[in-house]
Amino acid sequence: MDATGSGDFLRFFQDLPDPRGCNAIHKLHDMIVIAVLAVICGADGWVQVQTFGRAKKKWLGTFLDLPHGIPSHDTFGRVFARLAPDAFERCFMAWMKALIELCGGKLVAIDGKAIRRSFEHAWDKSGMAHLVSAFVRDNHMVFGQLAVEDKSNEIEAIPKLLELMDLKGAVVTIDAMGCQRTIAAKIVEAEADYVLALKENQSELHHKVETLMTEAALDQGKSGRSSSDGADGKVRYDFVQTVDGDHGRIETRRILVSDEIEALGETAQDWKGLGCVVMIQSERDVNGKVSQERRLYISSIKGRDAGRLADLVRGHWSVENQLHWQLDMSFREDERRIRKGHGAENYSRLCRIALNLLKREKTAKVGIQTKRLKAGWDHDYLLKLITG
Repeated sequence: MDATGSGDFLRFFQDLPDPRGCNAIHKLHDMIVIAVLAVICGADGWVQVQTFGRAKKKWLGTFLDLPHGIPSHDTFGRVFARLAPDAFERCFMAWMKALIELCGGKLVAIDGKAIRRSFEHAWDKSGMAHLVSAFVRDNHMVFGQLAVEDKSNEIEAIPKLLELMDLKGAVVTIDAMGCQRTIAAKIVEAEADYVLALKENQSELHHKVETLMTEAALDQGKSGRSSSDGADGKVRYDFVQTVDGDHGRIETRRILVSDEIEALGETAQDWKGLGCVVMIQSERDVNGKVSQERRLYISSIKGRDAGRLADLVRGHWSVENQLHWQLDMSFREDERRIRKGHGAENYSRLCRIALNLLKREKTAKVGIQTKRLKAGWDHDYLLKLITG
């Protein structure tokens, strides 16, 4: 395997600083390669990484130096616990920038996730690792990740994550935690658009948007029109309705979008680039039991394209369905008990590297779990995954 090949992701990690300085007997590059390969093949912890390495030692020796054989699980644990996560992330994102272009309106969904068993002591769960990830829906890949102390610190992590990415031409979606003036401004300054969930944490704006969109909903309900240009004194809006259903569940969504930003008064001026506001009214019927929900959003996208905004809002949940769920089900992230130092965050990053490599490979028309099994059985396929 040529570590300098243009299709090889490992070249982006060659300059990662070794936390051990000059006292290392195992090369950091070798340890990263073994760990990534082991995680791809199903390893879930350092003992399994060591077991994989020893089982594959002869094969690994054909392209790794391994001057002192395969490191022990304790060595893997100590090194990755001390490995600087910021430096590891910069290498990760350099690889992703070479792989994914965010232009053309690609949706970047930003959301947080706790690793539920990553706390150090059972009586103190405050040390639980909490990760904020940026997920590119169009490519189904993780673009970036940062760790925070707890969910309340997402507000501090999101701007840092945005700064690491070249967002020009993308659309960034964030839940209500990230609905902040500074975050909206940073996205616009990066020449991207935002779609932010709006809740009572922005009370004045929430009240004005709710009043405006309630008026639009009343007009749409009475008139039955799919749009209004405001010529008759009514609120300018566009409207679309979608219906989904399976397994006894029917969900109807009514999406209204208005670009009548002037109706929000001076409050709107605090939000850089604000172009439209959105209201989604959902009615869910599950085996005859009906529930309703109303959600509000603000966006820098100009115009009143209800269909596009509906797709973007729904697309935000791809980070839940295609990333968090996959990490829990295929990589068993919530069950992992790595707790020392930066170990939980860095092992999670290894899983995201593995997931991106598995999703990038398109020839095997099977699911992620089957791809991992195939990689464990077939050396040629495993090499194909990491060399492109």
